[in-house]
Amino acid sequence: MTNQRNTRKLGRSGIEVSALGFGCWAIGGEWWSEAGQPLGWGAVDDEESVRAIHRALDLGVTFFDTADVYGAGHSEEVLGRAVAGRRDEVVLASKWGNVFDPATRRAAAEPDLRPEHVREALTATLRRLGTDHLDLYQFHINGAPLDVGAELRDACEALVAEGLIRAYGWSTDDPERARVFAEGPHCASVQVNCNVLQDAPAMLALCAERDLAAINRGPLAMGVLTGKYSRGATLGAGDIRATPPEWLTFFRDGRVAPEWQERFDAVRSVLTSEGRTPAQGALAWLWARSPHTVPIPGIRTVAQAEENAGALAFGPLTEEQLKEVDALLGR
Repeated sequence: MTNQRNTRKLGRSGIEVSALGFGCWAIGGEWWSEAGQPLGWGAVDDEESVRAIHRALDLGVTFFDTADVYGAGHSEEVLGRAVAGRRDEVVLASKWGNVFDPATRRAAAEPDLRPEHVREALTATLRRLGTDHLDLYQFHINGAPLDVGAELRDACEALVAEGLIRAYGWSTDDPERARVFAEGPHCASVQVNCNVLQDAPAMLALCAERDLAAINRGPLAMGVLTGKYSRGATLGAGDIRATPPEWLTFFRDGRVAPEWQERFDAVRSVLTSEGRTPAQGALAWLWARSPHTVPIPGIRTVAQAEENAGALAFGPLTEEQLKEVDALLGR
């Protein structure tokens, strides 16, 4: 991590992270909603997940983002095992708000929005991760009421004062909600859906205004921007994309939805410039889009860790390429 462009600040916390994060949703394995809807990305090999985390670390990736509900606690357990003995090398982020049963791997339909639950959930997360503190704690309920957000922000400030967390943020796509959390002095970030195909200008403007990190979930558009699903790669049983919920519009009938495929095809040549893979180009777009962005692509194999970390060597797209992408997408 000698190259300055390979690191970014986690908003006003000043915590330094790798410009590329490691999203840990997929390594949680299979889990389901109460109604039986798959919420994971299919079955995983825990040993390969650990190897992928170690490889990412060796390649300079220091920021790992998970959530208590991923795999009904399993993602945190695997991540904790992988970073054991290397805690001082990593920045650990997790999320709370969802309720689940580890025994059945089922998530409850309703979240727990009580301020008391913040501490309860954090205690369990720290146990699963095998650490005494979390670097970043994020509220996981995108559309929770604003007054609830204010209460939870204050609960997070208390946890900072106790040394249990260093900073906090809200995983939401609504700038008004992000602004509520930003009123807290130790709010460092917002986790927002943002990628080449789905820009988030209002949220990125807020991050610039309030000095927040924009942690980008969905940086590869759930796999669309890797290009492999347009080449006939299949979605396995237990993969949320195979029978997608209403909010997941990228896939339909087990394939990339044609309207999204068309948009990806339009910008593929720009993304693959200078010898990048499509995924590396998509990450380069995010780095060019704003100095506040920290993309967290989902990774569950060594090969994925190597490809995504390889984007760091190329760095961001140019200003001209950003404009070209906007023109091609009619923005």
